[in-house]
Amino acid sequence: MRSIDLDQFTIGDGNLFLIAGPCVLESADATLAVAADLRRLADRWNLPLIFKSSYDKANRTSHTSFRGPGLKEGLEILARVRSEFNLPVLSDIHSVAEAQEAAEVLDILQVPAFLCRQTDLVLAAAATGKPVNVKKGQFMAPWDMVNVVAKLHSKGNQQVLLTERGASFGYNNLVVDMRSLQIMQEHGLVVFDATHSVQLPGGAGDCSGGDRSYVGTLARAAVAAGVDGVFLEVHPEPDQARCDGPNSLPLAAMDDLIDTLLRIHLAVKSSQNVI
Repeated sequence: MRSIDLDQFTIGDGNLFLIAGPCVLESADATLAVAADLRRLADRWNLPLIFKSSYDKANRTSHTSFRGPGLKEGLEILARVRSEFNLPVLSDIHSVAEAQEAAEVLDILQVPAFLCRQTDLVLAAAATGKPVNVKKGQFMAPWDMVNVVAKLHSKGNQQVLLTERGASFGYNNLVVDMRSLQIMQEHGLVVFDATHSVQLPGGAGDCSGGDRSYVGTLARAAVAAGVDGVFLEVHPEPDQARCDGPNSLPLAAMDDLIDTLLRIHLAVKSSQNVI
């Protein structure tokens, strides 16, 4: 089994981990409040949890959409999350120029789905030596991610996570092929993004829509399929979120969902049956 060592804990090796946080950094106070809640959940369930939030949402539907505080201020906020709550932090990078500066704070660099084929960006992320999570583009077949992994490996970086977030299914819709989780596990740790998978890209006209009522169903299915980690965008009040509110999960729903996911994970690990 594959594993990746972070300063705070090891992910992989057959143990479920979580990536969670608000879609975008809305403010320092709001971010730290969410981080405090996630720290409590991680402690309660003895669960490796990586805090995720974007300092810049550079691929929004509209130029009027809120993008976040930007690189400098955003990294300062994420550094506080890391130091005050001892949580590893993850965020998106969008350009080669960002990679090294972001790596000075981030425990894991994330390459967004729309940029997963941008060779220079992938290579720059790999060259930092930090673990890299590449989100599979909605337009990509799972077996084609082998080429992305080869780019990362070409820089000597073996610390690879691949995230499934659904595939384009007609206009403004996504569908999840659970086979992709098993296919991509041949090449690295695999994460299932349960919240972006229920997104309706551009479905609200000048922004993306979504339906969070399906998040639990898809997350449960992914854990039953043997995924290594689950990615959840969470917010205290999703309907008031400045980004991806329709597909974000309320923080209040996390406790029950984590309980269920860990029970499913334990059942899968305990089973000797191979289907």
